[in-house]
Formats: sequence, structure tokens, C-alpha cells
Amino acid sequence: MVSFKAAQQIFPLPDAQLQPARSLTPSNQPGEPQLTSDLAALGLHNLGQVYRNLSVAQLVEHALRRAEGQLAANGALCVETGLYTGRSPEDRFIVEEPSSQAEVDWNPFNLAISEINFQRLYQKALAYVQGRNLYIFDGYVGSDSHYRFGVRIINELASQNLFAHQLFRRPSAPELASHQPDLTVIALPRLHGDPLEDGIHSEAFIVLHLAKKLVLIGGSGYAGEIKKSVFTLMNYFMTKRNVLPMHGAANIDEHGHTALFFGLSGTGKTTLSADPQRQLIGDDEHGWSDRGIFNFEGGCYAKTIRLSQAYEPQIWSALRFGSLLENVALNPSTRLPNYDDGSLTENTRAAYPVEHIANCVTSGIGAHPKTIFFLTADAFGVLPPIARLNREQAMYHFLSGYTSKLAGTERGITTPQATFSACFGQCFFPLSPTVYAEMLGDRLQQHPYTQVYLVNTGWMGGPYGVGQRIAINHTRALVSAALNGDLDQADYKPHPIFQVLMPKAIPGLPTEMLNPKALWASSTEYDRQAQNLAQRFAENFQQFPAAAASIKAAGPHIV
Repeated sequence: MVSFKAAQQIFPLPDAQLQPARSLTPSNQPGEPQLTSDLAALGLHNLGQVYRNLSVAQLVEHALRRAEGQLAANGALCVETGLYTGRSPEDRFIVEEPSSQAEVDWNPFNLAISEINFQRLYQKALAYVQGRNLYIFDGYVGSDSHYRFGVRIINELASQNLFAHQLFRRPSAPELASHQPDLTVIALPRLHGDPLEDGIHSEAFIVLHLAKKLVLIGGSGYAGEIKKSVFTLMNYFMTKRNVLPMHGAANIDEHGHTALFFGLSGTGKTTLSADPQRQLIGDDEHGWSDRGIFNFEGGCYAKTIRLSQAYEPQIWSALRFGSLLENVALNPSTRLPNYDDGSLTENTRAAYPVEHIANCVTSGIGAHPKTIFFLTADAFGVLPPIARLNREQAMYHFLSGYTSKLAGTERGITTPQATFSACFGQCFFPLSPTVYAEMLGDRLQQHPYTQVYLVNTGWMGGPYGVGQRIAINHTRALVSAALNGDLDQADYKPHPIFQVLMPKAIPGLPTEMLNPKALWASSTEYDRQAQNLAQRFAENFQQFPAAAASIKAAGPHIV
């Protein structure tokens, strides 16, 4: 595969051979004068060729001719992203400006950058793009037309524009002709910043300006930064429309019963939501309004490391022409993807439109959820594989957001690390986690039939390195039991430390696996590890002193 560095060196040569897309000439593109005006308003002048909303085939052709990647045997475009193979949280900033300064929850996830430093980076970007060809995707984020935003993604790489085309909501021809961008992302991975001069931490920068509804990305070739930046903007603006933004997947059954799957990257959202027996609404980012659930996106961004055709047939089949593979190793002669090869990163990824999942909901809309799953990969191996939560426990665990960061999800993560991330994705939420938790609590109160479960997709029989990771087929069986009503009829007993309700038996599953302590060789060691984790919960929850007493009491008991 052509490396990112090599592609940089040869980039200008094949670009000159590309012919302007016919649909982009002013005489054939009704909105072209407006597009030119919009780009000028952003300060984008003296550009090379601008390619707007190319087809998938055209984008793949451009990427191949520009040596940005290779075509895999399954038809997907395969690229390498260089040094940055995952998100870089320490390089992500929010501009400190008057309109949002008091609202933003400034913390290690929401780092401040001055308006002056933003303007300096922006001027560098404007100078950098002069004379260069750019790719534009105009579409939408938010499948419910009552709440959607027009989004414009401006890329220097055709492959990243393919990513945008597949991940966001694609417009119809009439919608494209009248498209108005509300949110704008400018992604220039080959533009490097200067930490000393620009007030950033490395050559990479992801800067969000809430007042301008603008994101500027440089230095990182990881396309996930585009997706997550737009998600962060939605997490800010949706609350102003009384919509709960959620880092979670959603699917629906033939009876219209919607299920939500919350969880950090790598905990199983994409895998568990891609259920052959249910229709997929979306795999990662949704809103919960007074009207129900709606997908923010038009595609999926799945981890592919150790992808199995047997256990993940829908995702496997989705990876075909039009999909984008990031950092997936290819056999040099056959170009067959080797999903077991993590030599470039454990965070190998695939982007594809939701329509590549055979039983998807193309509208991206579902009813109010009947079932909610909080997914956690417990590296301590002490949480039960499934447990039911009451409203206060749901709010407690939503605020806690306990899981383990898995290898490759972020730079520097090579083994699972226990972590707490409020809302199961605190790094994507600009406001205080209590804002989102209170919105969740309100909705659970409004819809008392909604059942919430804590599902451990991590380890059992011991901690990471001693125990085994819970098999995906067992997790699927547990989730199915919750969805088909088996758990509605089950008897429960509270966990002695975490208080969550554990089912005593589930048809078709070994009883002993439902009680995590029974799987440990030493019950004393289990108690020690469980108390250790319980103490971490308590220490983490100290950051929420304003939480109601009933929510605090829903946490684990510490002996």
C-alpha cells in the first residue's frame, strides 16, 4: 500500500492529470455561483479546481489517481492515515470566545484555544489552499428534517471526501441545489501547525469554533476527526432544541420497538446494533427528541480489527465498493484485506453508507426506545455480563460512563485501560455532563416502559490478562434476552457491591456466567477487585457534587 508520506511526495503529479468534474462547471451546476460566494466568504480564494459532491465512483477514481490508496479485492478503497491512526484528544481545542465561553465545560477534554491562535491557524489554512484542488461534500447531519443541519465538508484529499460522502446524510438533487451549510469543516491533513507559534501541542490540530459553527483540522490524516468534530457541534446545538444527543447506536424490530446501545469506541455498539433480526437505524450518533430517535449520520464507521464473517456478517458484507478502509493491511499480491493484522494499528476502521447494511432503516428514524443498553468493557472482570438498572442507577452509570479504553482507539493506548467517560463519550460533549444526564432522566421519567441494562462486553473470570473476554455470541444472547422479553420475566438479585440487578437465570445460557464472582478462582480476590473498582466509581463521582442524593445513593456500596 502507498504510505501517507509517499503519497505526499507524489501528490502534485497525478493531480494535474485529473479533468474537472462536468457537474462542477458553472454552466452545469445551478448552485455554483452561490458556492463560489460561500467559499469567498470563508476567505478561500485563488483555488485550483473545486470538486463538489462527486459520485462515489469519481471520488474513488480521483483517490487512486492521486495515489492516496489502493483498491482492495473486495472493492473498498484502502488508505493509510500516517502517524495518526486514531483520535488525538490532546490536539483538540474549542475556541474561547464570548458567546459560548460560559457554557463550555472546560476540562482536559475541552481544551481552550484563544481567538488569536485560531485566527493564526486559519490564516495558515487560507494560504495553504491557494492553488490547490479541493473536494466539497454538501449534505446534512440529522435525519429528522425538523432538527437537521446543513453540513459542508471541505477536503484536500479525495479519500477523506469519500468518507464524508458515506458518513453524513446525502442530499437529493433538489436538496443539493438549495443547500445551505450551517456547519463547516475544513480538513487539511497535510497542513502542519507549529506548537510554539500557534498555541497547540503538536503539528496536529482540531479546532472547533462554536460561534462560527466551523471546524479546522490540520496535521492528522485520521478521518474520524471529521466525524467526531461534527458530532461535538451537534452535542452543543441539539440541547438548544431540546434534543438529547447520544453517543450510541440504534436499531428497531418489526414491531417498531427501538433499542439504544450506548458505549465508547470498541465496546460493541456497531457489532451489537448490526443484528440480522433487527433493522439498523445507525451505529454511533443519535438524537432523542419529543418525536423519537433519529440518526445524525448516513453511514457507519466500524472497527475492523479481527472482523469475523461468522460473527459480524452484516459488517463483513458491507465492506465492498464505496467503502473506505483505514489502515487495514492488504495481501500484496491478492489485495485481500487481512483484518487480523494490527501492524499499523489496532484501530483499523471501515466507513460505509448505512445502506450497505441489508436491513437498515434508510429514513434514520425510530420510535422512543423500549430498551437501552449501556455497554462497558470491564477490564477488572467484576461486573456482571448483564444487569438491570432503575432510573437513578441509569443516571448514575450514564454520568460515570465506566469502560476500558481499548487498544488503538486513541494514540498511545496499547492495552485496555480502565476509564470513566461521562455520557459514554465525555470528550465529545462540550457542556457539563449533568446537562445531558438530566435530559436522559427526564426522558426515562416520561417513558417509564423503557428498560435500561448495563452490559459488560469486557472480561470475566478475572481481570485483563487473567480472565477471558466475554464471547460475542454470549453477549448477543444476553442482548436478545432483553429484547425478546425473557428478562421481563426473570427473577433478579442485587449485586452485593454494585447494587445492579442480576438475572438469576436466562434460557439457553449457563447460570454461573450470570454471577461474575462464581467464575473467579478466588472469591477473596474477586471481592478485592470489586471493591477496588467500586472505590474508583466513588472517587470519579466526586466531580458531580450537585447530583441528587438519590442518584449518588445508586452507586456501589463500599465496605
